[in-house]
Amino acid sequence: MTSDLRLEPPTPAPEPAPPRTGTRRSRRVPALAGYAALLSAWTWFAGMPNDTIQIFLWLWLGVIAWNVEAEPREHLRFLRDWWPPLLALVVYFYSRGIADDLHRPVSIDLPIEVDRWLFGGHLPTEVLQQRLCGDPCDPASDPRWYDLVFTTVYASHFMTGLTIAAVLWVRNRDEWRAWMRRLLAISYAALMIYIVYPMAPPWWAARYDHLPADLPRITGRGWDDIGIERLNLLLGGVGNKVAAMPSLHAGIAFLVAAYAISRLRSPWRWLLAAYPVAMGFALVYYAEHYVIDVLAGWAVAVAVLAGCAWWERREGLTPRSASPID
Repeated sequence: MTSDLRLEPPTPAPEPAPPRTGTRRSRRVPALAGYAALLSAWTWFAGMPNDTIQIFLWLWLGVIAWNVEAEPREHLRFLRDWWPPLLALVVYFYSRGIADDLHRPVSIDLPIEVDRWLFGGHLPTEVLQQRLCGDPCDPASDPRWYDLVFTTVYASHFMTGLTIAAVLWVRNRDEWRAWMRRLLAISYAALMIYIVYPMAPPWWAARYDHLPADLPRITGRGWDDIGIERLNLLLGGVGNKVAAMPSLHAGIAFLVAAYAISRLRSPWRWLLAAYPVAMGFALVYYAEHYVIDVLAGWAVAVAVLAGCAWWERREGLTPRSASPID
């Protein structure tokens, strides 16, 4: 006797949806818009963030906005990963004034002589200020359009290095470690040179009558027309007026361009070579540095890039840390 009853296999229960691993666009966009508005308001009223702790906090908030739906432990991981290099940068930040306190002889005339030798008896800072600012250069005169460009390039120094680090932390932690290694290396290499060889910048030499021409420090000139004053939040005594050789502004700009060109694949990456050139021009024009300081900053950056690459090869880190980025 046969039966018409058939045993059907049980209907499988639907599989649970895979857990969401990223922030949805519908949440990310408004979070980033709110972050941008808050940062813009802070910059307008208080000035561009330019000290290590303040920049870190703003970057941390930016990473939270980017991945606003992440678990709290992921946001705390940012702090866990960053505190050792951040502490090292803070130590550097507060150690820059050491050269002032050691009462070592400050080099004033040598960089002037070197720049004049390099440029046929002319001092580049003096020539640039006469042609681009006025003869004599009046800091209260109306800035030109290029002053806005060069002041922005100069001010970018305070944000660029750590901003790149934050982007790399989100994209690739091995690249983040490699970049922080280079950023710390160039900072401390420059610090050692400042201690061994304190040197006065052009504006300092002019103020104390070591230069025949009046060369004012006009670094913030470009933002006057748009109502933004670059508020210096550095605490008294932290800055170092004789830390001119090498120029860390020039060195880090070169480091950024060279590192990015070596990592990126886009043919447009070569345009980044304009960044250290523009930074060097701004530094000399604004009487922040001599040309020889800029060249020394670039040389230190080359040494750091080569030294870090050698160390990574020796430690077997190159295959993971030096892969190109799309």
